[in-house]
Amino acid sequence: MATLPEFQPSAHMSTVERLLVNQIQWMLFLRVVLYTLILGVSVYLQGAQVNVVLFPQHLLLVFIIVVYISSIVSSLLLLKTNENPRRFGIKQNLLDTIFVSILVYLTGGSLSFFAPLYFFPIIASGLILPRIGGLVVAGASTLQFGLALTLGYYNLFPNFLGISLPESIRDAMATLNMFSVYGLTFFLAAILASLFAGRLRKTEDALSDSVRDFDRLSLLYKQIFDDINTGIITTDEHNRISSVNNAACNITGFPLNELLHHDFHKFFPNVTFTSQAMRHSAELRRKDDEAIRIGYSYAQLQYLLPEKAGKDTQSENPTCQNCKVVTIKDISEVERLEKQMQQAEKLAAIGRMSAGIAHDFRNPLTAISGSAQVLANEISLTQSPLQQQNADLINIILRESNRLSNTVSDFLKFARPDNAEKDWFSLRRCLEEVIEVAKAHPIWPKDWEIEMDIDSVVDVWADKYQLFTIFNHLLQNAQAFCPIGKEQIRIVAKEIKEEDRVEVSVEDNGPGISPGKEQKIFEPFYTRRVDGTGLGLAIVKQMMQEHQGSVWVTPSSLGGAKFTISLPLPA
Repeated sequence: MATLPEFQPSAHMSTVERLLVNQIQWMLFLRVVLYTLILGVSVYLQGAQVNVVLFPQHLLLVFIIVVYISSIVSSLLLLKTNENPRRFGIKQNLLDTIFVSILVYLTGGSLSFFAPLYFFPIIASGLILPRIGGLVVAGASTLQFGLALTLGYYNLFPNFLGISLPESIRDAMATLNMFSVYGLTFFLAAILASLFAGRLRKTEDALSDSVRDFDRLSLLYKQIFDDINTGIITTDEHNRISSVNNAACNITGFPLNELLHHDFHKFFPNVTFTSQAMRHSAELRRKDDEAIRIGYSYAQLQYLLPEKAGKDTQSENPTCQNCKVVTIKDISEVERLEKQMQQAEKLAAIGRMSAGIAHDFRNPLTAISGSAQVLANEISLTQSPLQQQNADLINIILRESNRLSNTVSDFLKFARPDNAEKDWFSLRRCLEEVIEVAKAHPIWPKDWEIEMDIDSVVDVWADKYQLFTIFNHLLQNAQAFCPIGKEQIRIVAKEIKEEDRVEVSVEDNGPGISPGKEQKIFEPFYTRRVDGTGLGLAIVKQMMQEHQGSVWVTPSSLGGAKFTISLPLPA
């Protein structure tokens, strides 16, 4: 036999009304089950020798069919109409009392064994509508039961039933006593059902409040867990990931289904849980193979394991002893800002120091250099061996004075950079001037020519003085690392029209840049040259930033380093 269709409550119906409708549906279903059992019992008793009045089988079958049809129609009405569920439930219980009264009347009245069936609608009404519902149905049951007893006492039965109670069993006092006992029992059952329903309702209300509060807390926890911008990961006792929030997925680049139930260190190989420090940092390789820096912290997570929740907690510890909660955060930007702050502090110190250097060193150096130059001119007029030795010493003074003067100038350029005053000028002419000045330097090889390929670029938009300084530093840097006697320097310029910029590269055949040092060489005071200040490439990078451009280094086809600058052009 098919079960009743599931009720689909309307959107405006309250939770209590939904629960009541479900209870009524179960009541209708139990009605069908009950009368089906009655049919089976009656069929069984028809073949047995028992001293009871039985319903004729064909009439009982018709009666059961009527019960089935009424139950199905009632269920459909419950689904389709918007009638108050309590009122609908009382009507169904009153209908049940009519069905029971018919059974009692047609099976002999006081001789019927179906009288206890009245308790079914009475108890159901007490549960559906406490107090008033149960009392109303109890009263209706008492009146109908009294009517059935009265009709039976006076032998008022239909002829087709063939029922005729003998005079010996039609006792007025016995009938009245049965009516009184059942009547009182009906009302007592209604009261007890109402009390039980009241208790049950209070318990349900308290449980509903608890469930609602729990749902709110659970929703709040889930919302905080998912929306917080710090990654949160929990691991079980086997170090497998048991939960992950959205922030952790965004940081790692892995979706939730790829992280759950996998070993934690599969995704975080550099994260360790041995240090006692409160804050840690490590490198993380994202799914897209990007390397980032993360800060993380962890704590032991002790909670009741589901598989041990039902066990004796005194015999073994049911909590997870190796579970952890790990918080992670992408600190790549933070570390970058920290480096910028350190750089700013360093620049501020350089600025203060360079101001003192310029004031305290430049004037004495000028005096020393000028005096040494005068002495050199006088000594050059004589050719004695002693004077030649003095000339060599004076040349050392001049050379070191010039080096100190250049160092002071580099400090000033880096600590107090000028604003770029841009204009159009010829790139070729600027490079030729840089090469001309470089060749005038005593250490520059006399017969060395530089390979240039800049015919495709005519003019550039930049500060000519700063661009001259940039090319001069790059050229001097390349010359310092070229092997003596085998120097090769190539300068290539090209215009990238679709991006409105000009790229100029300076290549050499020196030893190149060690892997991992491509960014460090642009930091102040980092140098591999014995006579270097470590400020040349830092000045180049600073001036390129002033031009909204960039500079980078890559391996050169000549075997050394290739420094490339990118200058934006006005649209």
